[in-house]
Amino acid sequence: MIDKEKLREIRHLAARLRRDVILMVGVGQTGHIGGSCSSADIVAALYGYKMKHDPKNPKWEERDRFVMSKGHSAIVQYAALAETGYFPTSELLTLKKMGSMLQGHPEYHRMPGIEATTGSLGHGLSISNGMALALRLDKKPSRVFCILGDGELAEGQVWEAAMFGPVKKIDNLVALVDNNGIQATGAVKDRLDSEPLPAKWRAFRWHVIEIDGNDAQAIIAALDEAETIKGRPTAIIAHTVKGKGISFAENNVAFHNGAMTQAQYDQALKEVDAAIAEFAPALGTKAN
Repeated sequence: MIDKEKLREIRHLAARLRRDVILMVGVGQTGHIGGSCSSADIVAALYGYKMKHDPKNPKWEERDRFVMSKGHSAIVQYAALAETGYFPTSELLTLKKMGSMLQGHPEYHRMPGIEATTGSLGHGLSISNGMALALRLDKKPSRVFCILGDGELAEGQVWEAAMFGPVKKIDNLVALVDNNGIQATGAVKDRLDSEPLPAKWRAFRWHVIEIDGNDAQAIIAALDEAETIKGRPTAIIAHTVKGKGISFAENNVAFHNGAMTQAQYDQALKEVDAAIAEFAPALGTKAN
């Protein structure tokens, strides 16, 4: 059971990640605000609580691995890497600029803490299978965490990878589905409906946990439970809100990859700053 102060710290981190996303995208530039903000609580729980990692030694052999399969949401991972010390937070403002290591999709070798180049959807779970199996063969205690988008599940390779994991008993692998219900062109259910997700993953013989993916306590409990499962991988179906924490972006397909006006940018900062302030006092920090 996580203590209250640590839980508050994770919520504080998630709020800071959302603020970083807004700052990175800025005014008049398109950016994947929706999926980055829907998964911010999950990313905060991974980097701030569950994963073994060392910002001073990104290639530490005993580290856990994280793969952002829905690579268009990489900006929230960039924010987490900066907030946990992999590089200065000032670097975040170079997003998508010529020569920056922070491009629209994550690139392996370009920046510290990125384990795989993703963005062409559907590949991340296969990559994660390989990583997890290799770690087991090398007798490493490390674990692999892979975030997939619910729209991404329309890719057939996801389900090939989903078959592979249980067959090989890859129990050091956790797939987290950011189930926010919206993809680039509208509702997932109106494009290629992937429901019922829990039943499908169970049919592929995964251990399935279904949670509110914007509730830090529920995410942490699910990650802890996954660590106890032996003989098969775990799928966490995380029900989230697209654009969570930014009122005009919540459940709004326009902000899957949208541009903010100056007024929207100012409003978004006001809202995320309020969330940061809610958790900052107990930590003895200022909202930044």
